[in-house]
Amino acid sequence: QLQLVESGGGLVQPGGSLRLSCAASKRTLDYYAIGWFRQAPGKEREGVSCISTSGTPNYADSVKGRFTASRDNAKNTVYLQMNSLKPEDTAIYYCAATRDYSGSYCGYHYDYWGQGTQVTVSS
Repeated sequence: QLQLVESGGGLVQPGGSLRLSCAASKRTLDYYAIGWFRQAPGKEREGVSCISTSGTPNYADSVKGRFTASRDNAKNTVYLQMNSLKPEDTAIYYCAATRDYSGSYCGYHYDYWGQGTQVTVSS
């Protein structure tokens, strides 16, 4: 089955940038839509972004203009570029995947999840 591993998290100052990676193994990501989620202490998991198999991304209002999702099929990896980071962006970030052959899926249901990577924004 598809396996996902997130990386790229760390400690960054407000206004800084991080690039998260989500690497897949055992299956190609060509036929999987990808979602990015985050969970802060004491809060429920929330959707951050999604990107369809055709490469079209969507974003939560809280990150529009600051985050950019992309995918590199040659590397079987998806990315989340995070700019102008704020303390409220602090959370564990997860990538998730689900099969899609339509090329347009960018919803909330995903079947496969990574282990998460910690992002901390603090001065």
